Amino acid sequence: MHIDRAAATVAEGFVPVIDLSSRSTAEGRAALARAIDAACTGSGFFVIVGHGIPQELIDRMFRVTYAFFRLPDEEKDRVAHRPGVSGYRRTGGSTAHSLDQQTPPDLCEAFSVHATGELSEEERHKLGNEWATWTLANIWPENPPEFRKVWQEYMTAMGELAADLMHLFAIALDLDEKFFDDKFDHHGSSIAVNYYPPQLTPPLPGQWRRGPHTDFGSLTILYQEDNRGGLQVLQGEDHWRDVSAIPGSFVVNIGDLMALWTGGRWVSTMHRVVTPHPDDTSSRLTIPYFYLPNHDASIEPMRPFTDSPTVQRYDTGVIAGEWMSRKIEKLFTGATS
Repeated sequence: MHIDRAAATVAEGFVPVIDLSSRSTAEGRAALARAIDAACTGSGFFVIVGHGIPQELIDRMFRVTYAFFRLPDEEKDRVAHRPGVSGYRRTGGSTAHSLDQQTPPDLCEAFSVHATGELSEEERHKLGNEWATWTLANIWPENPPEFRKVWQEYMTAMGELAADLMHLFAIALDLDEKFFDDKFDHHGSSIAVNYYPPQLTPPLPGQWRRGPHTDFGSLTILYQEDNRGGLQVLQGEDHWRDVSAIPGSFVVNIGDLMALWTGGRWVSTMHRVVTPHPDDTSSRLTIPYFYLPNHDASIEPMRPFTDSPTVQRYDTGVIAGEWMSRKIEKLFTGATS
């Protein structure tokens, strides 16, 4: 069923599938850049296959992560940490709060780490003191024993894939392929896994597994289970489209900073994770990797904005770490700007 729905999505062209296996040649990269530009101009979402990430690594990542979330609460709480930075959270916050929409907490648990959390204490203390500070070290569970090693391996692989996607982004935007490199040479990227436990009671009004939101950064690379649905992307004003899992694929979408960078040429699109049918008491796991610019990177639009809503949303430019911190604080506290 899920594969058929994905095929329908591809046929209608809103979230296209892009095969990256041709990216080793200049001709292939140029064609991929054109396809990415079309996707990011349209929905801001696309699905990638032929990405080169070993399925064996993805499977190990799922195994150790599921094993962690199935531990008793008291053991998971040992690695609880400040919201939005690192460690375990019994609630993933309310993503709709990031857009100043007041909703009940999302129906998920979360565990996250960030790239700068692996740096030395001296290096971390150079990264500012925002609310969602990246100066804290990652906190790692003792069980399962291989958890940290597998997550670090996965984070490295995602970083390499994301960096090459940014090269393709540059080509798509008629820039030098390495235009973005110095904006990501000490990037603050993160993995923030969402665990959706079995839903045994009805949700509250306006409550979702992940509420409607846009992502905050440059790009997101999401792996979702082949046999579980839930991700939806907004098309137009009120048409929510299913983005079903294609085995072995990743869903890629751009975030607010990338939309700002392109002066609104590319779109950061609203998406959500819906609650399952009442008869469905299964759990679900998704692994998003958020590729975020350097904490001190200045993000300025490459061209003038052409519509007033976009101008109001992004203003004229932001510092990446400050922007991310404001968004994350809203997510967990409901604070408004």
